Amino acid sequence: MAGHSKFKNIMHRKGAQDKKRSAMFSKLSREITVAAKMGLPDPDMNPRLRAAVNAAKAQSVPKDNIQRSIDKATIGDEDSYEEIRYEGYGPGGVALIVEALTDNRNRTVTNVRTAFSRNGGNLGESGSVSHGFERVGLIEYPISAGDEVTILEAAIDAGADDIESDGDSHSIWTQLDSLHEVAAELEKALGEAENVKAAWRPSLSIDVDEGSAQTLFKLIDALDDDDDVQTVWGNYQVSDEIMERLG
Repeated sequence: MAGHSKFKNIMHRKGAQDKKRSAMFSKLSREITVAAKMGLPDPDMNPRLRAAVNAAKAQSVPKDNIQRSIDKATIGDEDSYEEIRYEGYGPGGVALIVEALTDNRNRTVTNVRTAFSRNGGNLGESGSVSHGFERVGLIEYPISAGDEVTILEAAIDAGADDIESDGDSHSIWTQLDSLHEVAAELEKALGEAENVKAAWRPSLSIDVDEGSAQTLFKLIDALDDDDDVQTVWGNYQVSDEIMERLG
């Protein structure tokens, strides 16, 4: 059981902490509402809702905000969100998968296509890049949860498949259908995770040079700034040296 790839969800790459707080709260709240509508409005009985609530708590979303988001689902709020996936290529041939929750499909696809075209990328057809990724479960803990050996032992005991640790966090990978069972076991040993979610993990990563990385991050930031976009996944790998220079 190993794994030290520098592939990271954009939500956790360097500088992500500087994201606008209100936009982040909005995205987390939207996920809570959608999760509550798709199942029971009780986090203990709805694994997706529990994961969404835990992610919101990890980002210090107030309890009142979380409850309001759940209540929006139970009172039949007029908003009706649809889950959509977009696929395309960024600078340097990097494959990107963009996950969105939207109440206006035309608006979202226009915004996503514009972000790609203005930042050296091309929006592709459905399935154009996802064949190079595996649909898996991802459980994330802060580095403070324990050293790599501790996390590795807990992950093995919980039935996880792989871990990746760096200076900021621990990523624990599972089969998608066992995600919430593994997360429940890990919680007993490590406490609540920062994130528990379905993920797209690349089969192979592409090393990106400094010029391509700079443009790529502009593209990802443009996508991430869109209120409808929830997550951006990619198969890029950027060296620590380049990351330092880009700041």
